[in-house]
Amino acid sequence: MTTQKHNQQTVGFVFVNGAGLASGIWSKVADGLEHPCLLVDFPLREGTIEARKELALADYVTHMQKQVNEWGVHKFILVAHSLGGVLALKLASLFADRLVGFVAVGAAIPRNGGSFLSVLPFPKRILLAAIMRIMGTKPPESAMRTGLCNDLTPEQALEITNGFIPESMRVYTDRVDASIPDVPKLYVKLIKDKEFGPALQNKMASHLSPQYVQRLETGHLPMLSDPTGLRLLLQNFFLHVNG
Repeated sequence: MTTQKHNQQTVGFVFVNGAGLASGIWSKVADGLEHPCLLVDFPLREGTIEARKELALADYVTHMQKQVNEWGVHKFILVAHSLGGVLALKLASLFADRLVGFVAVGAAIPRNGGSFLSVLPFPKRILLAAIMRIMGTKPPESAMRTGLCNDLTPEQALEITNGFIPESMRVYTDRVDASIPDVPKLYVKLIKDKEFGPALQNKMASHLSPQYVQRLETGHLPMLSDPTGLRLLLQNFFLHVNG
């Protein structure tokens, strides 16, 4: 967990990463923001794959909820990426009195009561569920390079593939019992994303019904390939929320 500039009088940002990643992936975005930032960690990141297999989606949310409760900033904007969108919806429902904005960066946004898998087209949903049951939740390196890392430098791609942390299968399959938060919302579409294509991102944006939609000419990990561009979008959204 990373915190910056604790101050109860200001609005901060809480960042939720996607599957397999560490919270530090947001660092280049958060370091340039003139606001308090909390990069929440998923549970058992230093534990074994076997230990994480038993985790439910609720365990992830409870672990993040504790970090937010221990943070010294009361009001915040949630920023979620990829699978983190599912977790952030539940987290938002637990902090409805403190949440002032919600940003989905190429994030999975299911309909109320859905799971991460539920946002995928039917054939891909069935195929991915079968693959995860047999092979686990860590994709092959070749798939990560062409999907997650398609617009990253070779050094960045190597760091992602070497550092990928397999998640519990239940974080993909458990349903999230949370409505879309009633706060200003922004969906950031990633135009060169090879993981979530344009049609899927359009579907997820429609589920969120955001007041604002922005685009970044990046792949699935804009916090690495264009941290400055993503930071600018967050700063502009902050002005809309607090203007």
